Amino acid sequence: MIVSPKIRGFICTTAHPEGCAKHVEEQISVVEGRGEIVGGPKKVLVIGSSTGYGLSSRIAAAFGAKAATVGVFFERPGAEAKSATAGWYNTVAFEREAKAAGLYARSFNGDAFSDEVKQEVIAAIKEDLGQVDLVVYSLASPRRTDPKTGDVYKSVLKPIGETYTNKTLNTTTGSVDEVTIPPAEGDDVEQTTNVMGGEDWEMWIDAMLQAGVLAEDAQTVAYSYIGPEVTWPIYKNGTIGKAKEDVERAQVALDAKLAPISGKAWVSVNKALVTQASSAIPVVPLYISLLYKAMKDAGSHEDTIEQMDRLLRERLYNSDPLPDEAGRIRIDDWEMSPEIQSIVAKRWEQVTTENLAEFADFKGYQAAFLRLFGFGLDGVDYAAETDTSVGVPSLS
Repeated sequence: MIVSPKIRGFICTTAHPEGCAKHVEEQISVVEGRGEIVGGPKKVLVIGSSTGYGLSSRIAAAFGAKAATVGVFFERPGAEAKSATAGWYNTVAFEREAKAAGLYARSFNGDAFSDEVKQEVIAAIKEDLGQVDLVVYSLASPRRTDPKTGDVYKSVLKPIGETYTNKTLNTTTGSVDEVTIPPAEGDDVEQTTNVMGGEDWEMWIDAMLQAGVLAEDAQTVAYSYIGPEVTWPIYKNGTIGKAKEDVERAQVALDAKLAPISGKAWVSVNKALVTQASSAIPVVPLYISLLYKAMKDAGSHEDTIEQMDRLLRERLYNSDPLPDEAGRIRIDDWEMSPEIQSIVAKRWEQVTTENLAEFADFKGYQAAFLRLFGFGLDGVDYAAETDTSVGVPSLS
């Protein structure tokens, strides 16, 4: 069938197999162009490996450090008349490229929050690799089923304490509008923390320690975001921010649990980028569009692959990860530089629908969004028929 982008709100309901493959190939090229990640990981588990930062983590480990990788995700395969999700096609492409490079790659499609998937993955690690030396936790989900109680938790993106009103970008129309978001109520904070907090990360590491599949000196990292003050009411100080505080709580707990094997847990604070998750957060698309303009003009813009390559190459597998005062790795450092933030803050006050093109890179935002789903990449014939039912090799 011929696949075209079909956008509904902040999600694209179609994905292009060849386009996703091209996007994966481009990321591989970035990593290989930077040479070997000396002393990098050799056996890696990526939980949430099919899109965004998780996918780029897997690519950086595999093609920068020649690591064997295991990926866990929850994606929908395609059918003859319906495309799969982008994450499915990304994984098809990744495994194909890994095999061609002689690299081990095995993937699991299922609910990473469940005990069953944890045990299935651990069994595969025991059988194929023995142990892993890096665990990347990069799950982004709107809901989670507690494996112990069966309770279903749902996350919300809300401020805490009072209604929040600010500018936002309508990514469908390109207009700068005002958005008003009511405050969290009831158990919203608890629900969001149960989905996006650190409990499941702890459960993974606990299970892996018990099974003996973490190597001596193993490291684990989970991803977070802080951002500038303009986003804090909806992010850092909102429900999602409380969840990220729980991730930092889990990091401290995991440090203690990993100490007997000389292991280390990290929280990496990453840059604001167009991802399937960030597109859903009010206010953030406008901030990202302004940020892209400022950072591209300064020559400091990075996408997920440059971020994850830098995380491995210059922080996790360098003699000094340069943690901040709270012990976090900050690869949002270029974003949060005073020079960039000064420009963005000034333009935030000035930006309107009429001057959006002058102050922000909305076209770049749109292009980055479409690329997530395999659209708008050079060298892909989008008018041609394509096979939407391709399967992930290690799942076939």
